[in-house]
Amino acid sequence: MRAFKTIFTIILTAALAISCSSDDKDNTPKFETENPLAAYYTATGFSTVTNFVNSGDYEFGLAFTPTVKGKIKAITLKLPATNPSVRVTIWDYTSKAVLRSETLNVATADVEVKKEISELALDKDKKYLITMNSNDWYKKNKADLTNATYPVTAGKIKIEEYRWISGTAQIFPTNVSANYNAGDLSFDFQQTE
Repeated sequence: MRAFKTIFTIILTAALAISCSSDDKDNTPKFETENPLAAYYTATGFSTVTNFVNSGDYEFGLAFTPTVKGKIKAITLKLPATNPSVRVTIWDYTSKAVLRSETLNVATADVEVKKEISELALDKDKKYLITMNSNDWYKKNKADLTNATYPVTAGKIKIEEYRWISGTAQIFPTNVSANYNAGDLSFDFQQTE
């Protein structure tokens, strides 16, 4: 009987060791979170900045396409003025349906705010739009005011265009401009496969 207990203990210990070591070998790919905004500004050459404060209400932002399947984990925003309730909308570009609407509190001017959100899955090669509604923004353009060449690849995100429309309503923007961006609105993206 003692020999049986010893053999059973050895087998149980070996099984647990094998089980634990297999748990440590998670083969799930690990992907870094990225935010496309800085790479977008570098690629466009939009380095001249003008602050606009209380300058009329607009719904504006960037159309983009993920080059891989992924998810938005957070929204980032920086403004030249405080605003406790900036509406940010993520749209399906083709259907113009609102996929997500979030409110961000910009408590301090010129300081980036990041709001973690419940993850929003994005399909590879599907076009989306992220916009904010504000009367404060940074206008960024080239020193010579020439157009940027779109699309702009910024990591695993392809920025397609900048869109805008005046007013406070949550309306899909119909105007497109290539010689500036009003921001700084962006998002944290993570590839999922």
